[in-house]
Amino acid sequence: MKSIVVYSSLTGNTKMVGEAIAEVLAPNCDIYKVEDNPDITGYDLVVVGFWVDKGTADAKSSKFLKSIRNSKVAVYATLGAEPDSEHAKTSLQNGIDMLDSSNEVMGRFICQGKIDPKLLEAMKKMFGTKVSKENFHAVDEKRLERHRKASTHPDEQDLANAKKVFSEIKAKMSGEMNL
Repeated sequence: MKSIVVYSSLTGNTKMVGEAIAEVLAPNCDIYKVEDNPDITGYDLVVVGFWVDKGTADAKSSKFLKSIRNSKVAVYATLGAEPDSEHAKTSLQNGIDMLDSSNEVMGRFICQGKIDPKLLEAMKKMFGTKVSKENFHAVDEKRLERHRKASTHPDEQDLANAKKVFSEIKAKMSGEMNL
């Protein structure tokens, strides 16, 4: 099975997870940054990784996701929020929803990752530090604690989880190809 991993990474999180996924899909796996705009022709599996920006795939990944046609695709993402949160689930699905209906989604994965410190500073300036019903993006102590926790991810367990998900995808696809 010939695979390609294409990722966009702002802080290194998505790259790190992509490299772990590529290890599992080896030996016939290539890995590229999304800005390299690789040709996906001839690959049995196209894996796209993005960092979550405003509840969906970052701009570079969005463009790439929308360009894919007639492929078996797996999608993974990293974000600062808890990976089992509604925000994380919705953000991952929003990225998947960018795929053309001619594609077959083979799997998905999301994990927490560190947040760009520049984003945190911009949020502080924009929203302040007092959370309210109208100002839920404020950077209060609770949000800062979540950001501190996120800064320790992706960790070894996150990488192991990604490898497990993509090992299962590889096994499923290999079984399908041998039928």
